[in-house]
Parts: sequence; structure tokens; C-alpha cells
Amino acid sequence: MTTIQKKAVLGQANPIAHLTEADIEQLGHELDAIRQEVLDTRGASDAAYIRKVIDTQRKLELGSRAVLLFSAFPPAWVLGTLGLSVSKILDNMEIGHNILHGQWDWMRDPKIHSSVWEWDMASPAEQWKHSHNELHHTYTNVIGKDNDLGYGIMRVDEDQTWTPASLAQPVFCFINAVFFEYGIAAYDLELGAVIAKKQTKDPDFRRRAKQVLTKIRKQATKDYVVHPALSIPTGSFLPTLAANFTANVVRNLWSNSVILCGHFPEGVETFEKRSIEGETKGEWYVRQMLGSANISGSKALHIMTGNLSHQIEHHLFPDLPSNRYAEIAPKVQALFEKYDLTYCARPMPQQVASAWHKVIRLSLPNGWLATTNKKNAPQQLAVLYKMATGDRRTRRLLGRKLESESRAMSKAA
Repeated sequence: MTTIQKKAVLGQANPIAHLTEADIEQLGHELDAIRQEVLDTRGASDAAYIRKVIDTQRKLELGSRAVLLFSAFPPAWVLGTLGLSVSKILDNMEIGHNILHGQWDWMRDPKIHSSVWEWDMASPAEQWKHSHNELHHTYTNVIGKDNDLGYGIMRVDEDQTWTPASLAQPVFCFINAVFFEYGIAAYDLELGAVIAKKQTKDPDFRRRAKQVLTKIRKQATKDYVVHPALSIPTGSFLPTLAANFTANVVRNLWSNSVILCGHFPEGVETFEKRSIEGETKGEWYVRQMLGSANISGSKALHIMTGNLSHQIEHHLFPDLPSNRYAEIAPKVQALFEKYDLTYCARPMPQQVASAWHKVIRLSLPNGWLATTNKKNAPQQLAVLYKMATGDRRTRRLLGRKLESESRAMSKAA
């Protein structure tokens, strides 16, 4: 999916070409009305919801850790690990992510407030709020502005330059998924840019890095020292250690999958930096609508995703209580239909498959996969080898040829 501004140049349909400035501003007013309706009706039932989720998560974690004291017995290990995995997912997704967005600040509860909440993640809350709330949600899917787009390690758009290193991105993506919380912490630190600019001795960077390392040490001590040590009397030290590691990996894989589904499937649009110059509120809304994707499924799925299964609604209204997204989703979808826009929503298996297909497709030069078949595979592999081992001029010339052939095939079809 190339940036939306270049679609016309490439002969592709621009999904917002039919909208006038007046249409976009009217759409913004209608979305503002939906938001205001929720703000006006927040109350006791919403507060009771988040308190119940927090209470459930804490009891589930406590109960699971109690079971893991006897994890030398396989049934106890399976039950405890499953419960701990679910509790960590709830803490990360429906509780931590949404509290840190300020969704529950209106309650004025000093214990459930974005200014004081800390979560079971490697990334300190304050650093995450800056990189996620202030940067990602402001510059959603803007190439060169939204560092969340590919986490700085993946090529997720045709307009991003392909390099031989891109071939390894499916491996990088999988490793990042397994250790997702550490990848996010590194992203919040802007570690790649800091290293590239040789700014590792910068006092501010060192201060923030120290905060991350302190947070990681506390987490590791809790999961890999204290709780396993409590299991020593039952001979369950190693099983408890393995259970904690497994629960963290399960949480990381789940969180990564949800994020991939909401931001990277085929059909999600990206934008150029110049497109947000002088951007109006209505245009910002349209960018959120087209730069996100939903996951269809059950109420349980929505809770386990932190209601990020309603990613479109979340990007439109990141500060509204997550339990209200399901309520407003039909109203938002009706506006998509009214203004002839595509509401990208699929079941989770389809969204995950679509996102990973995109990761693999964009690890290859533009047009390579589209122009490759069983008959010409040897020749195509030879072209890929030349591009991977050649200089920039070779990559540019062969890349242009591949893109030209791909466009010709697309027109012929």
C-alpha cells in the first residue's frame, strides 16, 4: 500500500478523492458529536467496569501465582501459566494501555489515573505516554513522522526504501513479537536513532535509559527471582521460572498480534509528511479512519485486546473509556458508509495473516512477489540476488524494472 497521496500518480484509486473540503469538515462535526455524547454520559457504570476489570485481573494473578507454587505438578503448571498469561494480557491491554491514555482520569480516582499508574511492562509509563500518546496518535501512519510505523525496524510501505537488510525483516518481526515489551522500551528510548547519531552519552538519554533498566530489573526480580524462590519448598523453582517466562512471551505475542492487526493489514493507508501541513480537525479524523483497522469478534476478544479490536474508534477517540467503543462502533461505521469510505474490519486470523503477508511482501523489492511464479522463480531469484549484492544503482535499475512489470501485469488483469 503506497502513500495515499501517490495513488493517482500510480493509476490507483484514491479513497478520499470524492470528498470535498466541506464533506470532510462535516464528517468531523459528526464525529465530534459522537464523542461528546459519550463524554456527556460517562458515569457510575463505566467506573464500575474498570474497577471490576482491575479487581478481576489482580485476583487472577494472585490465584495463578498461588497455583504455580505447586507447578512441579503438570496440571498446576498448565493452569497457573494460563491464568498468569491472561492476567498479564489484561494488565497490559484493557487496564494499563487505556488508563495511561487518560481514559479514566475523569473519575478523579487517585489510584486509577494516568499520572500515577505503572504497568507490568519494560517501558516506564511516562516514556510510553510520550512516544505513544503524543507522537503516534498525533502522526498516525505518516511516513517519517510516526515512528510507531514499523517500530523503526520494519519496512511497512512501498514508499520506504528497500535495502538488502529488508530481507531479514520477517525474522526481525518475529523476534520483536516474542520480546515485544523490550522492543517497545527500545522504541520509546529511540535507541536506534540515538546509536546512529552517536548520542549515547547524552545526559537525557542516559537518564531515560536508567529508568528503563531499573524497570526491567524490578520486573525480572519479581518474575524470575522472588516468585520462583517462593516455590522452592515444593520443588517448583524451575517450573515456576518457566511459567513466568512463558506467560511473558504469551503476553508479548498477543500484544504484538493485536497491534499488527490494528495498524499493518492490507487496506490500511499511509500518508506523506506534506499531507498534514495545515491539517484540519476533519482531515485528522479522516487520517485516523483510514490509517487503522478493526478486529471483529466476541465480547471476550474485545476485552482481551483492550478493546483495540476497535482500533478505528480508539484512534478517533483515544481518551474515551474503552468499554464504550463497541457502543459507538456502529455509528462510526455508518459514517464510513455515508461518506463512501472503507471500514477495514476482519476476524483476527485474517487480520494477522494479512499483516504478516504485508511484512513478508515488503521484505522483498517492490513488485518482486507480484511478478514471480513457478516458471520464472529461478530467474527472479537471480534478480533478487543481484539486488541484494549489488550497489545502489543496480538496486534502483532492477527495482524500476520490477515495478514496471508489476504495473503492466496489474493493468492486464
